[in-house]
Order: sequence, then structure tokens, then C-alpha cells
Amino acid sequence: MIWFISGICAVALLGWLGLQIQPMPFRMLKASSPHLETIPLPNNLPIPVRRYYQTLYGNHVPIIHSAVLTGRATMKLFGLDFPARFRFVHQAGQAYRHYFEVTFFLIPIFKVNEHFVDGQASLELPIGTQTGSNINQAANLALWAETMSFPAVFITNPNVHWQTLDDTSAVLVVPYKDQLEHFIARFDQKTGLLNTLEAMRYREVKDTQKQLWIARSLDWTILEGQPTPRIGTATWLDQGRPWASFQTEQLQLNTDVAEYVRASGI
Repeated sequence: MIWFISGICAVALLGWLGLQIQPMPFRMLKASSPHLETIPLPNNLPIPVRRYYQTLYGNHVPIIHSAVLTGRATMKLFGLDFPARFRFVHQAGQAYRHYFEVTFFLIPIFKVNEHFVDGQASLELPIGTQTGSNINQAANLALWAETMSFPAVFITNPNVHWQTLDDTSAVLVVPYKDQLEHFIARFDQKTGLLNTLEAMRYREVKDTQKQLWIARSLDWTILEGQPTPRIGTATWLDQGRPWASFQTEQLQLNTDVAEYVRASGI
């Protein structure tokens, strides 16, 4: 019995150790970002939105065409929090590619390669590839929620606009095919920074009802000279806690990613 209990404890300890070892982040696609042009901050913004952008940029907002986010993450799999590494590549407001690896003792055990191009999403999982209208809608919301990491696009993209709600929140309106999607944006009362974007999103391919999905930005920092949240989380309201937490370690802006978002390799 003692040997049996000792064996169980040893296996549990080994498993716990495997979940603590963080993988190295992916290599940067390019060493540095180019100089960014700017435009004046518009005057017709809701009060919390204008305060937010003045806090980040002052009175001039950079023009961002693309962004590459690279870092490490914690993702829930089989009910456990696994370490992971990720690279999210965006053609700002148009398309993206997600690639991430969930690891155990540095060994990739679960890989995801996701494309969202021309309004069509393809989610490549170890169990197969998922497509369809629910996946497309969810991917479009992810496209805009991740834009919190380079939020100037919410000002410079002519297809996006803000609507007044109250002193600490606003409505962010974004395009989706021939429709519009709406986020509730909530800002920190003390710092003025954007805390969350909330929207109704499909969770599964065959779902007939949407669920409230919450994207949160935490611990703002400066990368490549630009303000960005260091940590982002994604939560389904009915689950009560994040299913994923992403820590951005590298940010590259305005590099040519047109081919990469359509590619299949790392």
C-alpha cells in the first residue's frame, strides 16, 4: 500500500512539473517595426473613448496596417491549465492567422492553426478542421477583440465607429460581411484604460444560440514604443473564469504579413 501511494504521488508530482515548464516563445518574424505615421485624434468620440486614446497616444493616433503578437499562454485542456506558446498575425481589421502549441514537458501535445481570410474561417485542430457560419462569426469577433493590442485601428479604420453609452463604457461597432457586430467596451474609472470587450458569440459549430464572451486586457505596457496590454484573457460568462490567458512578449507592427496569414507553416 505504501509503494502504491508513493507511486500515485510520484505520478501526480511528475504531471504537475510538466505543467510548470514554459516553452520558449516563437522567433520574431522581423527584428523591428518601421516608423508609424499618425493622424489627429477625432473630436467626436464618446467621453471615455477620447480619454482612453489621449492616455495612450496623446492627440495623434498611429496608423497600423498589420500586427504580429508573439508570446506564451496558459490554456485549459482536459480541465487542466497547460502552458502554451502562440503567434497571432493580423492584417489589421481584415484577416488573421492564429498558431499556437500547447505543451507538456516542452513537447507540443495540441496544435491549432487557424485562418480568417475574406470573411471565411478555417480552424485546424488535431481532431479535424472546423468551418461554417458559427466559426466565421466567432473568428470575426476574435479579429476585433485582439485589436485591443493595437487599438489605434479602432480609430483609423473607417468601417469602425464608437457610440456613446455612459461615462465609463461605450459601444464599439465593427463590420461583419454585410452586417454589424457590437461590443460593449468598459474602461477603468481610475486609469481610463480599456478593460473589457463583451459580445455575443457562438462557442461551438452547431450551437443555435450565442453566449456572452468577454475579452479582457490587463497590465498595460510598452512594446516597440507602443502601448499594449501585456496580458489578455478570454472568458465565457457561464464558465466564470478564463479558458485562456495570453501574455504578449513581442509586438511587431506594419510588417508585410499578407502571405503569412494564408500560409500553413510556423
